[in-house]
Amino acid sequence: MNLPTPEAEPIRVLVVDDQELFRRGVTMLLGEEPGIEVVGEAGDGVEGTQLAVSTAPDVVLLDVRMPKRTGIEACLAIKEAVPSAKIVMLTVSDEEADLYEAVKSGASGYLLKDSSIEEVAQAVRVVADGQSLISPSMAVKLIDEFKQMSKPDREHVPGLRLTERELEVLRLVAKGLNNREIARQLFISENTVKNHVRNILEKLQLHSRMEAVMYAVREKLLDIP
Repeated sequence: MNLPTPEAEPIRVLVVDDQELFRRGVTMLLGEEPGIEVVGEAGDGVEGTQLAVSTAPDVVLLDVRMPKRTGIEACLAIKEAVPSAKIVMLTVSDEEADLYEAVKSGASGYLLKDSSIEEVAQAVRVVADGQSLISPSMAVKLIDEFKQMSKPDREHVPGLRLTERELEVLRLVAKGLNNREIARQLFISENTVKNHVRNILEKLQLHSRMEAVMYAVREKLLDIP
């Protein structure tokens, strides 16, 4: 007898934004996406942090600029209180400094508010799967910000050994590509890409894809003009 296949648990999302019309719109539209369940919404960073603690969401959508506690401050607080939660900054700000602070604070994604609901839903699914997501235009700005912070006389790390394939994967991660896009471009499986990313993080002793890009640009491991 064939038993029915159990359905996957929906991705539980918390939406935090001080613009009520935007927040309600995102909440309503995301709630109609298959495999996604909105478990709460909040209008400021303090309430958002409290809701994150009480609902333990898989993914939190955070605006950068909010009253009482900014999105960056809320990101830090939520990551400390609910380490399993993945953070996606959803904002009007395309400032490199905001993006950089978001990455440093533990955000797994950074999207602008002119993104379509399909792009937001895709971001939720990608970060829930353990990947990072930055729109390609913001990825370029992120790299530029890191390059400005790099010291011109910085040496390569002694003994660091990334294979040519790992460097290829890292370069594509730095361009904002997700695992599926990297797999398609390199003609390898998505699982192989995941393995390469895991190996890169282990060798660099880092915790996220974006931290790996930061490190690689700073240490001049990437041949990016």
